[in-house]
Amino acid sequence: MANIEINNTLKRLRNSYRLVVMNDDTYEEVVTFRLSRLSVYIGLSTVFVLLVGLTIALIAFSPLKYYIPGYGTRESRTALQVLKIRTDSLEQAIKYKEQYLESVKKVLTGNTPSQLDTIPLKVPKTETSND
Repeated sequence: MANIEINNTLKRLRNSYRLVVMNDDTYEEVVTFRLSRLSVYIGLSTVFVLLVGLTIALIAFSPLKYYIPGYGTRESRTALQVLKIRTDSLEQAIKYKEQYLESVKKVLTGNTPSQLDTIPLKVPKTETSND
C-alpha cells in the first residue's frame, strides 16, 4: 500500500505541465514553459537558498552588522569588560565599608560580642622562699 502511494506521488511530481504567457489583446503566445511540480519545487528552493545566502553575506561583510543588537566593535567590548571589572571591585569595596561601619556601630552601642579574641593563660604560681 505504501509503495503504491510513493509511486503515485513520484508520478504526480514528474507530470509535465505547460505554462503559457499570452498577450491579452492579440492572444499571441509570448512565452511558453514546460514545467513539472518537481522542477518548480527545486527552482523555488534554489531561489530561497540564494536569497538567504545573499542576505547573510550582505550583513556579514558590510557595516550593517553593527546595527544588530548585541554586536559591537572590539573596542566597545573591551571597554565594557573594563567597566564590569571596575563595578565588581567597587561593589566589593562598598561591602567591606558596610561591614566596617556595622562593627563600629556595635562597639559604640555596646553590643560587642562577649567572646574575647585572646585566651588568658593559666600560669601556675611559683612559691618563692626567702632562704
